[in-house]
Amino acid sequence: MELNNFDRVAFLRDVWQRRSMLIRQPWAAWHNPMEPDDLAGLACEEDVESRLIVSGASDWSVEHGPVPESRFAALDERAWTLLVQAVDHHVPEVAALLGAFRFIPNWRIDDVMVSYAADGGGVGPHFDQYDVFLVQGLGRRRWRVGAICDENTPLLPHDDLRLLAAFEATEEWVLEPGDILYIPPGFAHDGVAVGSDCMTYSIGFRAPSRADLIEGWTDEVLAELSDDDRYTDPGLRSQSNPGEILPEAVAKLQGMVSEHLLDTGNFARWFGRYSSARKYPEVDWAPQKPITAKVLGKALIQGAELERNPASRFAFVAQDAGAVLLFVDGECYECSGVTAEFAQTICAQDRLAAGTAVAASAEAVALIVELFNQGSLAFTEDT
Repeated sequence: MELNNFDRVAFLRDVWQRRSMLIRQPWAAWHNPMEPDDLAGLACEEDVESRLIVSGASDWSVEHGPVPESRFAALDERAWTLLVQAVDHHVPEVAALLGAFRFIPNWRIDDVMVSYAADGGGVGPHFDQYDVFLVQGLGRRRWRVGAICDENTPLLPHDDLRLLAAFEATEEWVLEPGDILYIPPGFAHDGVAVGSDCMTYSIGFRAPSRADLIEGWTDEVLAELSDDDRYTDPGLRSQSNPGEILPEAVAKLQGMVSEHLLDTGNFARWFGRYSSARKYPEVDWAPQKPITAKVLGKALIQGAELERNPASRFAFVAQDAGAVLLFVDGECYECSGVTAEFAQTICAQDRLAAGTAVAASAEAVALIVELFNQGSLAFTEDT
């Protein structure tokens, strides 16, 4: 999918993480990618993360899935919302929505959450710590956007929802099917269904916190260090006051720490694995019988198409001489030559025909076999 009459360069320069923006009807022809009944069916499944939120006169209740099918029949016609996470992992038509937002790096994309709301349904005024594009799929929803919030913004007491204690809108729109609203991190917002059969597709983006990065990277560094790697000071000079920690000692101690923490190459390897780790490993495409290099190579020569498991995460970091580090589902693969070219292409495309050059490369075929057998890649259904 592509967005028509949408200036991606101007958006990134002037809007991204600066202000909210309404994008009216940017599609050539909008088609709602899934039916409400199908969303309800997903919410009934054990391995799918879902929530049912019901708003009363003065309180909000949250029920975590799986949602019993009988529960839907017992709901009133007003003021409830069903939220289902990572629908793109289960519904190819929903996954196709992500194609319109590939001008944002893939490693930043989280998933597509889909909501269905009865008239008056919503999740209350709140703020998120990540960017989001809200695509109106079916029905109408009124969105109000307010001030920028942070960790000091007062919240109402609730175990499951981060509801703002006070909310004052500065902008307001009613979205029709096909409209998109972009909201940056921290902006207060509130969406309420106007009428029945309101479906919204939320394309969310990951934003690792500084604390998470420091914790994860230092854990990685510590795991590689030896207990024998200790401070030494040959040529120690006499000092007038033994209680002083001299500047040269501080500098050397800090250097022992920074030498490892500031290693850019190792950090890139760690972050590639960290950021490509699956959020929902339950979406398992591993074949019942492992494929062999011979069978896979023959299929590639015959034009078989490969596609990525939508739950898998692919990314790469460029190296010298055209080589790349390929990261898939938390693992790192060193690639060069034809394999590096394939790695870059599969990171950019959801599906591709690898071609004869890849099929003729033992290294490339071995990589694809491993990714295939672990369920990160598969042949397309029409192969």
